Amino acid sequence: MTSSIPSLLPTTVIGSHAYPGWMWTALDEVEKGGYGRTDERELYDDAVNMAMLDQEKSGVDIISDGEMRRWYFVQSFYKRIEGIEQEPELRKVGLYGYDSPPRYKAVDKLGVPDGLGIIEEYRYARANTTKPIKVTCPGPLTLTIHIRPGDAYKDRVEMSWHFAEAINRELKALVDEGVDYIQLDEPSFAVIPGQLDDWVDLYNAAVEGVNARIALHICFGNLTSRPRGKRSFAWMFPKVQECRYDELVLEYANREMSEIEYWKDWVGDKKLGIGVIDVKSFYVESPEDVAERIRLAMEYGPAEQLVVNPDCGFFQLPRWITRLKLDAMVAGAQIVRNELEG
Repeated sequence: MTSSIPSLLPTTVIGSHAYPGWMWTALDEVEKGGYGRTDERELYDDAVNMAMLDQEKSGVDIISDGEMRRWYFVQSFYKRIEGIEQEPELRKVGLYGYDSPPRYKAVDKLGVPDGLGIIEEYRYARANTTKPIKVTCPGPLTLTIHIRPGDAYKDRVEMSWHFAEAINRELKALVDEGVDYIQLDEPSFAVIPGQLDDWVDLYNAAVEGVNARIALHICFGNLTSRPRGKRSFAWMFPKVQECRYDELVLEYANREMSEIEYWKDWVGDKKLGIGVIDVKSFYVESPEDVAERIRLAMEYGPAEQLVVNPDCGFFQLPRWITRLKLDAMVAGAQIVRNELEG
């Protein structure tokens, strides 16, 4: 039996949790071949347990598994994809940036014969917490972010349709497992402006027939706490409203709440997942900082439509600061909840 969720200002996370120090050293051993399969399973199980416990201790209402089995958001999924091969790195020297991750190209039609592994992630999480869980999945466009079409496809959009189909199968299977809250992450909407009509079609194909609460998360990228896109959502609207979602999850804290005044124009009667924690900053928000951001949002729409979350995932921050930021987020939401209910 899962715990209850507040009717006003429920708190959740975007997906990824910070890695503890021991996980970084353990992953080095995995890379060197120093861990067996049982060792690796214990490593990832322990990491998920830790991430969920951190969220529970902070009082987050709807948690994730921390995406602890994933690596740099999408890179671990490429091990499950057929039809790609790795290309030489663009840059190996200096600071890690958007031109540093491994790159791939399609050499044949892509396939994900054994799924993306998200079902297995959920099964473990569900068996190890009584809290409500939000399951996260990269959208079809974002899943191709490090893959070039090669000679197998005419462009990225055509290539992404294979992932839309694979994601749709995965999401429907998750619903069959009992999942009722799914978030698709599509930062590529914002960081690589382009064929928005095609992107909306891809997204809608990925969620077609998925009987769950669907959240669409759009941000500006967060590799090494750096954004990649021009930090405005305005150009996407009204077209992005043609996406099928129940909740739109947007980055606000890092932009000092810029564009919050467009809430009702953009979100309408849907839920707004409001980013009130800046995951790109070492500044630790106070509960009152968080409450102030929530109150500002409420000047433009009702509290009943708000879901409180960070701007993005916590993978790029140390664990200790992640814990403090989660504590502040939950406490800040409670301050405003008490004001509304008292």
